[in-house]
Amino acid sequence: MSKLLTPEIQTLIQRNALFVVNHSGGKDSQAMLIKIREIVPREQILVIHAHLPEVEWPGVAEHVQRYLQGLEYRQCQARRTLIQMVQERGMFPSPANRQCTSDLKRGPIERTIRQYIREKQLSGLIVNCMGMRAEESPDRAKRNPFKFSQRNSKAGREWYEWLPIQDVSTQEVFATIRNAGQKWHWAYDQGMSRLSCCFCIMASTQDLKTAARLNPELYQTYVELERSTGHTLRMPKKGIKATLEQVTGIYIDQPPKTSQLMLQMEGY
Repeated sequence: MSKLLTPEIQTLIQRNALFVVNHSGGKDSQAMLIKIREIVPREQILVIHAHLPEVEWPGVAEHVQRYLQGLEYRQCQARRTLIQMVQERGMFPSPANRQCTSDLKRGPIERTIRQYIREKQLSGLIVNCMGMRAEESPDRAKRNPFKFSQRNSKAGREWYEWLPIQDVSTQEVFATIRNAGQKWHWAYDQGMSRLSCCFCIMASTQDLKTAARLNPELYQTYVELERSTGHTLRMPKKGIKATLEQVTGIYIDQPPKTSQLMLQMEGY
């Protein structure tokens, strides 16, 4: 028996709950869907992808749909893009204020779930499944893997939040995809360690360098956004405010050598 099939999940399956898989196109979402399909009947699964125009990796939506195998699917989109958000606010989101997640992903996905249950005249028993893993960060390691959502349990809805693969390692994630006969998104083979926005506020320096190399036009857009807003994608480190160009070492103009040397000395 799958270790995902806890008494709580088993009861919710028997109660005909709708299991909503939040699918970014990344490896964790993909492995999560594979695992959920092993225990939940297909008619109780809905896959939702929050599309991120301009900043999403090429081919993500197609990758998500490639392995649906007949499952119900919806694609949603926020009313504004990330680029528009930065332009309007004059600053990028930050780890402490992640409007990119709340406004561009969580909000549209929750609206789509509500629309879907009205459209299908379902009971409103929801299990919202997300691919967050403990290995990714201390914050995600501390999260409750299964909880009742008071905020979303309104208007006759009974809503739960579930992290099915929270305790799964990166190695196990790739093995799950491989053993299912599937392929992960091509960006991983190019050196990316995660797949969200091409230039994520949480990205490592190496991921930013790889993304800049693979998406030069979008990289230039981000550099120009930093210049026009006076705000950087990356939060200051060791008291130093570093631009994308300084962090990656990839300049769209002539590089200022002295500032790059300073950043190298500070461990960027």
